[in-house]
Amino acid sequence: MSPHVLPAALMTACMALAGSAQAQAKADTTAATPARHALAPLDDAELDGVWGQALLDLTNTSQGGYDFSRITLNADITMSSSLKGLVLGTHPDGTSDINISALNFGRSDASEAQRTVAIANPYFEWVYSGTVAGGDRQVVGMRVGFGAISGDVGLMMNTVSGALTITTPTDKMTAVGSQQTALTGATCGCTTALNQIGGVTAGTVDGPSRDFFLSILKSALTYPTTPGMSAPATAQAGFWLNWADRLNALNTTGTTPPNVPKIGP
Repeated sequence: MSPHVLPAALMTACMALAGSAQAQAKADTTAATPARHALAPLDDAELDGVWGQALLDLTNTSQGGYDFSRITLNADITMSSSLKGLVLGTHPDGTSDINISALNFGRSDASEAQRTVAIANPYFEWVYSGTVAGGDRQVVGMRVGFGAISGDVGLMMNTVSGALTITTPTDKMTAVGSQQTALTGATCGCTTALNQIGGVTAGTVDGPSRDFFLSILKSALTYPTTPGMSAPATAQAGFWLNWADRLNALNTTGTTPPNVPKIGP
């Protein structure tokens, strides 16, 4: 793989975290400033009535001989971003695990609400094998993902190593494997080239899309299952993109909606 692909992947991950600056907080600016009180300890009965949520949440799980450590940013984010020329995992023969010419979170040619995409609980997760006691503990990969995503995402996919499921007017289309260039219909058996999918609407009336992640691994493994869903496809070595939940194609003409900055109020 090219030594330059990992910074590109981290850039994708950091995009989600940087978007947290757009998270909206409501405040009553007309209310009078409350009086300040001295801090005082709470007894057990008082503590029982107090609840809080940390900004960052660390969870550790084990599965299939691997250990997983996830840091989740507990935040709701609205984001409008565009990436061009996302190429990850380039091999000596010139092929790439992932080649996406355009990835636009939001669109500027529709309603005001469609200008942004809603994202909840972005996370980083590291994967370990071996044990400290055995002296063979090592990091075998990582992934970055979203707990939920809703909105229009413009896409121009050329090659994708991963697991995709997208509903089109023709059929529910899937692609699973390394360096896929087309989707195959679940019932029709027909195919649609990836670069004919101009984008997707993430989320349906049932809720947001819940299984988006991008990983890089030394060896194939199955990540822990998202609550309420079946186990994801086994992620292969190299770069792997998983997105198979509640996606509808914006079009099958290869037309990617624009996403340009708003001018004026």
